[in-house]
Amino acid sequence: MDLRIIFLLILQVIGFNILLVAGQSQRIKDGMYASISGASCFRRLNGTHQTGCSSSQFGSVGALHLIQVVEDFEFLLRNPPAPPYAPMIPPHLFTRQNMLRLKNEARQNITVVLLINDNEKMTQFSHELTCPNQYSGLLLPNSKETATCDTQNAENAWNPWGTGLLQEDFPFPIYYIADEEEVYKLKSCFQKFNNFDYSGHATRSLCAVEVTTFMSAAVNSEVCIRRSNFINNLARTRYCDPLEGSNVYATMYPRNLSSSITEEPLEIRSDPNEKFILISCRMDTASMFDGLGLGAMDSLTGYVTLMSIANTLKQYLPQNFSELTRKLNILFVVFNGESYDYIGSQRFVYDLENLDFPLPSTLTAPISFENIELMIDIGVLDEISAINVHTVNTSAKAESFAAELNAQSQNFDIKFELKVGTNIPPTSAQSFLRKNLSFPALILNSKPHNRYYHSIYDNAANLNFTYGNHTEQNYTKLMSTEEALQYFSADSVQMKIRNVSTSVALALSQMLFSKGPLAKVYASPVLVDELLHCFLQSADCRLFKDASPVNSLPGLPFPPSRYISVAGSPQDSSGWTYRVLGLLLSTEVADSGEEKCGPLPLQWITGQKGAGECRLTTQNYTHALSPAFLIDDYDWKSGQYSTWTESTWGGLKARMFLRPSRVHEIVTLSIGIVVLIISFCLVYIISSRSEVLFEGATTSSDALTAPTAC
Repeated sequence: MDLRIIFLLILQVIGFNILLVAGQSQRIKDGMYASISGASCFRRLNGTHQTGCSSSQFGSVGALHLIQVVEDFEFLLRNPPAPPYAPMIPPHLFTRQNMLRLKNEARQNITVVLLINDNEKMTQFSHELTCPNQYSGLLLPNSKETATCDTQNAENAWNPWGTGLLQEDFPFPIYYIADEEEVYKLKSCFQKFNNFDYSGHATRSLCAVEVTTFMSAAVNSEVCIRRSNFINNLARTRYCDPLEGSNVYATMYPRNLSSSITEEPLEIRSDPNEKFILISCRMDTASMFDGLGLGAMDSLTGYVTLMSIANTLKQYLPQNFSELTRKLNILFVVFNGESYDYIGSQRFVYDLENLDFPLPSTLTAPISFENIELMIDIGVLDEISAINVHTVNTSAKAESFAAELNAQSQNFDIKFELKVGTNIPPTSAQSFLRKNLSFPALILNSKPHNRYYHSIYDNAANLNFTYGNHTEQNYTKLMSTEEALQYFSADSVQMKIRNVSTSVALALSQMLFSKGPLAKVYASPVLVDELLHCFLQSADCRLFKDASPVNSLPGLPFPPSRYISVAGSPQDSSGWTYRVLGLLLSTEVADSGEEKCGPLPLQWITGQKGAGECRLTTQNYTHALSPAFLIDDYDWKSGQYSTWTESTWGGLKARMFLRPSRVHEIVTLSIGIVVLIISFCLVYIISSRSEVLFEGATTSSDALTAPTAC
């Protein structure tokens, strides 16, 4: 056969194979990799260091190794045959001791850690410090050590089960896998390819994972912010963003428009005759993994208690402020970002000092420290039957309120005990007391019982919550004890929160109005049930729908995130808090249609009847951004204000595949080099013998016709 024909056939075969491979490349890739759904640890920074974890820039790869007992870690700590590895660790072995051993002793042998949802042997899981926010509350004199918690003795701390892993920096990514099918898939792959002949790992393919969670930020917030502010080639690259969100506040009675709001800032002043009782809690929670963490017991119980108090007081107190015996308005504030050195309350205190709360756009007089008669801060309510009333300084006001609480709670099997001293829980009141130690703050807090504080397992099961689903009932209606027991058992979490909120509401009613309700009706456990359902199970719930504008989109079929996050991210919890407070504390405006319902503070919402109703509201937002990011030349290491930032990232993903052995990789590389050399030789031979191979072929110059003579 002619040599030229053979050569053309070879080219055709090669071209066909190239087209075939190119057409099926995506399918080959899908066959090589299997995506793994889960949540990743990510990097946060403050003024002194970085915390969290990050993968390498193009992903971290490790062969799977299942950890079932503590002894299984020894395989990784010694000289494993085919590093790097990716240990799969169940929650009960995800401890501080084990993780720090991997970090310090096995750094060269592992590149990924997988936390798998196998919680059968789990008895505790909290990665917060034993003394949360220990550097940002009340401090010992001439020291940066907390005065409110025993850092040396975990048993006397506010979070005895804390491991502090949230404050550690890991040189490898940590990926949490909750789905049972995904965990089974990983375990099956490990059993099939990895769990035998460990000494021969280097000679065969192993089941491995690749996790890509590269974090842009590094060192600390000061360095990261400086790098982000640097403009290169007329563009700015963001490496991190400050943690920020919104606080939500509302008053029991509408405030009067102020005549002191003028264009001259020096004339802005507070009204010394306007006095408030401040009732506060926090809305946020924290966990190690992105998008996870419901904070059922660590913050949601206090949040729901405040909402229940607001609804109950709205119906206990007279509609007109002038009818009160003591002329004290009630200011409800739900702080955001308290898990990260009290971001929301620090900013609130900063605004009070500078007369920047509320914003001038509200056309009301600013509020200062002198306007606050008493602060009632609702902290962690782990054990609702025994609650301590903490105060730094003893006073007649604190003693009388604690006594009134006990008097009102006799029918609800709750004991309130007054505790005086600096051993106070880590709540928002510490931001106020740090500015003024004599500030009149009372903190309602129980002894710590939550073994899952600030973790992915502080969920509905940890709270022992079961949704009653009484959606046909009027959840704002107050109920007698007999009626409430028709819906919930006496030991249910709904009834316990109802009892606490009733006790506080009755005590405040006696303080402000000198009398309680005419009928023996108390807080609604149905409202408590709806709030817990909306924040623990699904935002597509009746309460959120009723509090929203008419015909607005329903909530998503999963709980709203309560992590403070950064600017530009969804602030679901703040939005729902704003709407629910508006529903519970507003007053319906009779005979007002939608076209007449406006502008603010009038709002047209769906309402419980579903047809829409006009409400006179008092709720609003205030910024929850640390003052550290507002002050020029702030000393990042001073510890005065929160300095937390969150790293930016490109994407968080993980996938499983078979990692070839080292021998396989060497053979593949060798074959590639041989093919490359042969190709060069073939090209050289073809080029040097082109006259023979292409004998008789028309050259490009022959194909051109001679130019026509002029």
